Amino acid sequence: MNISVIIPVYNAERFLEKAVASALQFPQVKEVLLVEDGSPDNSLEVCQNLLNKDERIKLFQHPDKQNHGAGATRNLGLQKASQEFIAFLDADDYYLPNRFDAEREIFKNENIDGVFGAIGTEFLTEKGREEFSEKFKHNKLTTVKYAAEGKDVLLGITGVKEGFGSFFHLDTLTIRSEKLRQCGLKFNDSLKLHQDRDFIVKLSHKLILKTGIIDEAVAIRGVHDDNRITKIRQYSTAFYQNILKLYQSLYSWTLSEKDLPEEVKNHIKLRYLTFTAANKKGLSKVLYFAYQSILHPQLLRTRYRFHALKKHL
Repeated sequence: MNISVIIPVYNAERFLEKAVASALQFPQVKEVLLVEDGSPDNSLEVCQNLLNKDERIKLFQHPDKQNHGAGATRNLGLQKASQEFIAFLDADDYYLPNRFDAEREIFKNENIDGVFGAIGTEFLTEKGREEFSEKFKHNKLTTVKYAAEGKDVLLGITGVKEGFGSFFHLDTLTIRSEKLRQCGLKFNDSLKLHQDRDFIVKLSHKLILKTGIIDEAVAIRGVHDDNRITKIRQYSTAFYQNILKLYQSLYSWTLSEKDLPEEVKNHIKLRYLTFTAANKKGLSKVLYFAYQSILHPQLLRTRYRFHALKKHL
């Protein structure tokens, strides 16, 4: 199997060399696409220096050389990728030696379009450790709870089927390039956060995904002071604003997906209504939630009600 690894690069001068080296350790990785996103630090210079170290490394920038965000940057990488399979890697993370072990076997089945696994955590700063632990408790391994394939991944990742786990990391995902191009899916570049989660939910409907190694890490996420996702405090106003944007994107998408299971459509709609309520205040929040609960009694279930009526921290 021949793989393109897409690495979006922004303010990553301290970490990039390790990330690139971790991808180049695999002979099946035929190209590492560094997509530099207008970094104010020396990331571009680091990228240019890396070009001389291995012919598999390729460097791209947006035409205007400005910052466009992770979604648009990954989309540019997808556009430039030329190999049979595509994998992703954040510039402050790195692959472990077992990264593609499951893929080598699973992709022998031509009906499988994508494989994903578990990611571990390395704390690069003490502040990063504190912010991560506050938000994610002490779960250093991000993974799903049981093996699944196809529709079961969709039902699990959307939360329709409880107990699966609502997220896996892009660093652990490998996709057949042609299948991704055929379905036409791209990252939503209007989302500043959660564009990976948005992509994963949609991908789990468009393609047949299968769990790979989920009981141990296949990649490591570097947690430090500048991680955007850990900087937003759990249950804060910013937290709910960004989650609402995610569910606005997903809800809008469900309206045009005629073959999406009704249970998935309904669950995403309820989550959208939940986080719409969560972004309101005072009497407006109470009246909105009461009205929507009359129309959709399922909103009274704890999994929806908790966030809708939660006071912001």
